[in-house]
Amino acid sequence: QLQLVESGGGLVQAGGSLSLSCVASGSISRFNNMAWYRQAPGKQREFVARISSGAYTGYADAVKGRFTISRDNAKKTLTLQMNSLKPEDTAVYYCNAGGTYTSPGGLWGKGTLVTVSP
Repeated sequence: QLQLVESGGGLVQAGGSLSLSCVASGSISRFNNMAWYRQAPGKQREFVARISSGAYTGYADAVKGRFTISRDNAKKTLTLQMNSLKPEDTAVYYCNAGGTYTSPGGLWGKGTLVTVSP
């Protein structure tokens, strides 16, 4: 089965930037939608950003204008560029494949932790 592996998380000060990557073990071109979700301590997992095979993107209001999602099917990679980070962005970030406009798909990575200090 296809596997997704996230990387790029870490500790950053508020106002800083991080770039997360999700590399797949096989082709991602068959997935119309790929997305990033996040789960903060004590909270439910929430949608962050999605990108379609046609490169249409969607963002949660909380990250709009600060985060940018992109995909490279040839490199089997999904990326999330995060700028102007805030402490409330602290969470484990998960890569997701195969979802719809409103729901995640069944394929998840194990996540990468992003911690934003004040």
